[in-house]
Amino acid sequence: MKKLSFDDLNNQICVITGGAGVLGTVIAKGLASVGVKIAIVDLNKEMADKTAADIEKEFGTKSIGVQANVLEKESLQKAKKEINEKLGKIDLLINGAGGNSPKATTQVEKVEDLNDLEKTFYGLQMEGFKHVFDLNFMGTLLPTMVFTTDMLTLKKGAVLNISSMNSYKPLTKIPAYSAAKSAINNFTEWLAVHLSKTGIRVNAVAPGFFLTNQNRFLLTDEKTGELTARGHKILTNTPMEKFGEPEDLQGAVNFLLSDISKFITGIVIPVDGGFNAYSGV
Repeated sequence: MKKLSFDDLNNQICVITGGAGVLGTVIAKGLASVGVKIAIVDLNKEMADKTAADIEKEFGTKSIGVQANVLEKESLQKAKKEINEKLGKIDLLINGAGGNSPKATTQVEKVEDLNDLEKTFYGLQMEGFKHVFDLNFMGTLLPTMVFTTDMLTLKKGAVLNISSMNSYKPLTKIPAYSAAKSAINNFTEWLAVHLSKTGIRVNAVAPGFFLTNQNRFLLTDEKTGELTARGHKILTNTPMEKFGEPEDLQGAVNFLLSDISKFITGIVIPVDGGFNAYSGV
């Protein structure tokens, strides 16, 4: 029997949208460690270049930074052309662009005071709601539409979407983010079936609670750095009683992109410290 490893990923070319973010960077490093060539696609070109340079210096694998807006198809097509010229045909895609915003967040968990509806669902601004939903869902759909065309010609490839625990159990206060992540789960399953005869597999990981720039304002007090009541609730309902470290995603990501999982498509793996398994009692 051949020894199991991630050797099949060596020299493959992976695009990571939102790759200059905290989670994207750590995921990229996990792949670079097994020889994957990385294209860090991010709206912030300076950060994309810096992340790519750091990865190349640390692991010695080819890595480039590419600017693109995941909500603009033309921008993504331009990015793909650059990636093809500098690295070659794309084998793997990770849709990591996303995030939440205070503008799409209610100030209270439940409607209790009918005289102060501005703090509730009824006070949400559609501009903020639409931005968060589009960034997470359309920002997954459009890159997939553009970057997987190489995989069609190669007759093989893998797509990995980044979902969230919010997709299973929507958290209070963040309806746009929760709705978008639920849509990503459904899209992951739909696309896995749609592409099942092409050699392209489509899966997702659903991170539990990691402290990132997108959610820090919800989980910690900006002034003291202490956990908010919401942060304490999350830890109470996470059996491992801790937040995840970004590195905790690396094993699941490499597994789903590697041929080790070549008969797996259309699934979402929780990486959540047991949150999804816990009933609260």
